[in-house]
Amino acid sequence: MNIIITGASRGIGRETAISLAAQRNNRILVVSRTESLLQKLSRETEFNNISYIATDLNESLRSPEGFLEQVDSHFKKIDILINNAGILIYKPFTDLNYSEIRLMTETNFMSPMLLIKALFSSFHRGSHIVNISSMGGFQGSSRYPGMSVYSAGKAALANLTESLASEYEKEGIFFNCLALGAVQTEMLKEAFPGYRAPLKAGEMAGFISWFALEGNKLFNGKVLPVSVSNP
Repeated sequence: MNIIITGASRGIGRETAISLAAQRNNRILVVSRTESLLQKLSRETEFNNISYIATDLNESLRSPEGFLEQVDSHFKKIDILINNAGILIYKPFTDLNYSEIRLMTETNFMSPMLLIKALFSSFHRGSHIVNISSMGGFQGSSRYPGMSVYSAGKAALANLTESLASEYEKEGIFFNCLALGAVQTEMLKEAFPGYRAPLKAGEMAGFISWFALEGNKLFNGKVLPVSVSNP
């Protein structure tokens, strides 16, 4: 499988890359801004099957030609895309400035959408796009102060998933969204100091890895809550 994972330098994205790389036949291309962390990740695999592109997708997708050339140098077709990159600036809504709102909106919604569009010609019948959302963006879930813009972006990503699955059903391209609950990550620590999540990043990554490989046999256009605690 040829697999792209964004936001893979730390946390759930990093652990998902490691989990998928444990299978020799998977080739993983990880994308994030911090090259040193991606280099370290690429050296930790038994089968030498993780490569990387260090870039800020918010910038590179505005004119994606250069980024697409880099992707093309690794593989021509894409079996799985995991849109995992996300950012939370934990502040009351009225304290957020324009740049902070724009950064969250671009990272949590615009860039995943533009990445899907940019890579679309590399998808094929059976390709699986997995968008990583949050219970904060899941309809009817609990809401928390300081997370309004983050949650709105994740809700938009979930809606995009449903819409694209319908639009491209005849082409046999699968789109699903996982709305994650509380997982012990740096982002969770920032938002909920002192709270201890029931799951570690590696445990959630194991499920995401399985779902990316097998979930399109059971689901298409679904937004699935993956949560035992919120938070």
